[in-house]
Amino acid sequence: MHEIRYSAEFNKDYVKLRKRADKGNSEAEYLLELISRATAKLAENPEAGKKIPRKLWPKEYIQKYGVNNLWKYNLDQNWRLIYTIAGNQVNLFLIYLEYMDHKNYNRKFRYKS
Repeated sequence: MHEIRYSAEFNKDYVKLRKRADKGNSEAEYLLELISRATAKLAENPEAGKKIPRKLWPKEYIQKYGVNNLWKYNLDQNWRLIYTIAGNQVNLFLIYLEYMDHKNYNRKFRYKS
């Protein structure tokens, strides 16, 4: 089992998402469930996502987090979870950077629609 950590930005968005879910927002509840399932799977296998080619990395991830690897996990057909793997073989952990819908993912990673 590997440790999961949140970036400050992810944590801030996650707290907001939780508040929306607590108020009965079904989309927020659904997204929390998707993130929970992803967390269970990624805790067992950090490479369950797909590695993002370096040429597609947004500069903000390099500048803000100093990433040297970047992964995406498809939460469903519309939602993506972006994370990085850090540490060593003894202490390996994942850092969730952000989640976004497919449209924003395509925009951020410069994919053509």
